[in-house]
Formats: sequence, C-alpha cells, structure tokens
Amino acid sequence: MDNIIRILPDNVANQIAAGEVVQRPANVVKELVENAIDAGAQSITINIKDAGRTLIQIIDNGCGMTAPDARMAFERHATSKIQSADDLFSILTKGFRGEALASIAAIAHVELKTKRKEDELGTHIVIEGSKTEKSESCSCKDGSNFQVKNLFYNVPARRKFLKSNSTELRHIIDEFQRIALAHPDINFKLIHNDHEVFNLITSNYKQRIVNLLGKNREQNLISVSTDTSLVSLKGFVGKPELARKTTGEQFFFVNNRYMKHPYFYRAVLEAYDNLLPDQCYPSFFLYLTVDPTEIDINIHPTKTEIKFENEVAIWQIIRAAVKESLGKHNIVPSLDFEMQKGFEIPVLSKSTNIKNPEIKINPTYNPFEVEKQNRASASNWEKLYEGLENNHEDAKIPVQSSMTALNEDQHNTFLQYKGKYILTSVKSGLMVINQKRAHERVLFEKYLSQLTEKAATSQKSLYPTEIELSNSDLQILDELSEELKTIGFEITKFSKNSVNISSTPAEFKAENIEETICSFINQYKENSSEFRAKIQENLAGSLARAESVNYGKPLSQSEMRQLVDELFACSSPNYTFDGKTIISILQHNEIEMKFK
Repeated sequence: MDNIIRILPDNVANQIAAGEVVQRPANVVKELVENAIDAGAQSITINIKDAGRTLIQIIDNGCGMTAPDARMAFERHATSKIQSADDLFSILTKGFRGEALASIAAIAHVELKTKRKEDELGTHIVIEGSKTEKSESCSCKDGSNFQVKNLFYNVPARRKFLKSNSTELRHIIDEFQRIALAHPDINFKLIHNDHEVFNLITSNYKQRIVNLLGKNREQNLISVSTDTSLVSLKGFVGKPELARKTTGEQFFFVNNRYMKHPYFYRAVLEAYDNLLPDQCYPSFFLYLTVDPTEIDINIHPTKTEIKFENEVAIWQIIRAAVKESLGKHNIVPSLDFEMQKGFEIPVLSKSTNIKNPEIKINPTYNPFEVEKQNRASASNWEKLYEGLENNHEDAKIPVQSSMTALNEDQHNTFLQYKGKYILTSVKSGLMVINQKRAHERVLFEKYLSQLTEKAATSQKSLYPTEIELSNSDLQILDELSEELKTIGFEITKFSKNSVNISSTPAEFKAENIEETICSFINQYKENSSEFRAKIQENLAGSLARAESVNYGKPLSQSEMRQLVDELFACSSPNYTFDGKTIISILQHNEIEMKFK
C-alpha cells in the first residue's frame, strides 16, 4: 500500500497559515504596525490604497534590519522576540510567533526596504507568493518600509469574499485606533487614497483619546487609577451622558496590548448600575499592567483574547475602581473616598495563615423584652387608620367611574393602564395592547412602504443637526448614505468627526435624530451582512422604534382609537417587525376564574 502522508510544500503551508493570520487587509496593517512598534519606532505612517486591496504601506523609523535578518524575517517561525519556550510566559512584545511576514508574503507581492542607523546601505527585498524575486543593497532611510501590494492575488476565492472598500477601511481604522490608543507616545499617520485620515502627534492618554474620537470627549472623561499587588489600573471612563446606543468605545488594554474581555466588561457595566438608560453603553479606556507571567496571550491567533490567572480578583478591582471614580465626581452616592486613596485585595499563598471568623454575642440580650414591646405596639393598631375614612371613599371614585364608562360603551371605550397598555373589551374577553409596540408596527409598515416605493417625503431643517461620531461609525454611515437618502435623510460631512443632518423624513421628531442614526449604526455593527440583506426592513424598524410613542405618555380616547384602528389596518398587527407580541387577550373564563 502506498504511503499517503506527505509534508506540504512551504508555499502551501504558508497559505494555510495565512488563513489564520490574514483574513482581510486590517490584519496586515495590525501585524506590520505591531512589528514597527516592537522595533522601537517613534513615528509610523500607514499608507492605504483601495482599502488595502491595492497597497498597504507601513513606514517606520525603528531599528531596521541587517540583510541576513531581513531575508530571515520572511521564513516561517522566524522571530527576534522569543528564544525558548519559557519566553512564551513572559511576553511584552506584540508579535512573537514569526508567522506574519511569511503568511503575508504567501498571498501578496511584498517589497521591503530596511536599514539600521549604523549601516551605510540598506537592504531591498522583493517577494511574490513566497518566492524571493530580488535581494540587494540599496540606499534608503533608517528604519523599515514595507509595501504589500495586490493582496490575495493568488487566492481569488479569498479576495472575492472581501467586503466593500468602506467596510474594509472601517476595519483598518478599528485596528489603527486600538494600536494608537495603546501608544500615545508614538506619532501615527493614516492615509487612504492620498487623503489624510489621522495625524496623531505624541501626547498623553487623554489627549490621544480626544484626538482620535472627538473634542466632546474631553469634558466627559473621568480618570480611573488604582494600584494593587495584582494589577495596576489607570485610564478613563465616560460620564453617563456620554453613553451611546452604539458600541465601539469600550477599550481594554493589558501591558499596552488591546484585548477583548467580556468578563471584565461586565465589571464596568455593574459599576454603572442604575446610571444608564436601557441599551446604552458607557465609554471606557482602561489600561491594565500585570506581571506577564500571570497572563496567557497565546490562546487565540489574533492575540486579543487573554487569560488571567487572578481573573476574579481583578474583576472586583475594576468594578470598585470605576465605581470609586464615578463617586468622586458625584455621579453616584459614595463614601468619602478622599479618606482612602486606594484599596488592597490580599493574595493568598500556601503559607498564608487563615483565621477562623469570630462570632460576637450579646450576653444581656432578652428576646422576651422585644416581644413585650411588640405586643404594646400592636395594641394601638387602630391609630394607623385615623384620618383615612374620607380618603377611602374618594379612592373608589376613579375606579367606579372607569367601570361605568366601560360598561356604557364597551365596544368603543378604551382604557390606558400604567401609561403602557390600552385595554378594551372584545367578544372573547379583555384585549390588552402594548401601545408603544402597536405604534412601532404602524410606523414600520408606513416607512417600509416608503422605502420600497421610494416615495418618502423629507422636511428641511431650519438649523441642521450636528452629530459627532467616531471615524469608524462615520464609515458605516457612509455605507448607509444611499438608503438613508431614499427615506428622506440628507447627510453631509461637517468636520473630521461629525456630520450635519439637514433633512429628515416628514413627521420625524427632531430630538430623535441622533438616537435613530446611532440605532442604524449599532444594528449594522451587530450583524452587517444580515442588516444589508434586509436593509429596508432594518431601516424602517429603527425609524419606527425611535419615533413610536414612549411608555408613560397619556393618550386621549381619540388617540387610542386612532392607534388601534391603524394597527388593525396593518398586514401583521399581532407582532412587531422583530417578533415581539403586541396584542394579548384575557379570556372571559380566565377572568371568571379570578373570582371563584
């Protein structure tokens, strides 16, 4: 029988590795910029053409490489970052696996010019599909200049699955922001199609946040800082008024490396408990410094998911530190934190002497004395009802009058309950209608009809509404601009981080503009492919949700009657566009059972 197991050729192995390392242009940007940071660069320029399809160029002023190192860097598992397996448990650099350059060179045309400061000449290398086409000396600036051209030129299936330029650029901006926020001490410049997107000079952490995300952040950031034996925590959280209905401004960093950590995210949310409206997300930029031997950053190819040895204790520290900072700024009731500058969570070891808890007992306590006092208080129960006789009779009037009104015209009279439900009798019992959901359904079908027939009418605003967004959210809005124009929105770029809304759909409430736009963006972030596949339904649904009547608003008889009539004129009155129940009927026999 012939042997069937074979060693893969290097070019095939590299392409397989590239599937993990490089899924889109943003991954190339991340890997090359992180290499530049590890090389000690103080200035990094990212030059992009066609969202990375045509060109990704990373220029840095780092240490550069010798000719042998430049050639070796493109070999698989070639790295300067680790020497032995033990080094994997104390990593402070960014990339360390040594797969990035080999993977990138396997699926693109790569050109490198690099030079050390102490060398007179640099090295020029050209590689196409893992094959070295040129390697020679050249005259070039100190540092490294990588050019990655024609990404996925030899893997057409993967190139075909790249998204639109605006989507791919948004992913590049996301990676750029994460790296730039982690390293305010480095100058960064991002250029796309010869247009300067960012030009960030060396600054502190707070100024870097403001320069990246907008000036309105400056007055709304609260400092967070604490030091313990487990972790040093610093950074900023946003005031509740900065909270948005879109995610995207939640950043965790550990040892200057961006990470995703849902468990720690929950700690921040709990610190904001009862401070934020439903479905609003606080901004935060939190930087953790821990002993590198107590984390594992090698559990995922993207190195954004990190395992902590003391996860539970650090969760408590994050929650307490954020809550303390909110309290200092009078955002939540708090103790006098000035009396205590920090807090310490003890770390237990095998030698720690654990004492048994002490239980204190009051030997003079007499339970019979308490019982005697309670009997004396109970004997005066009649006094609890003094002065309530008149109020008792008055309290019956609204109920009696409501029941009378319902009996007089039981088919046409509506009652509003708790500012949330509309009640009316039907043949089978009592119909309960959720008023906000009913209005959502009515508006949804109206807006959807306008979208499909492209018959929306818009109203011009006397004063345009300015909305400030992150650069990533601006890219999403640009992708949705044509659909938004169809339903009556007129959106123009106002400044680097903001847009002007000068026209809106007719009957649209001006105060809901920012909420509605943010709702579009958030839905797109959650599932862009599904959102675009049913973009008309999603746009109509977001508009309907923003414009529908709020809970707690009193409705007159005529308003309730009109809403119910419009609801039953809908094609599907029983459920909202996203499947929530609108109508429920309490059957006669159910009501009767309540009184047996």
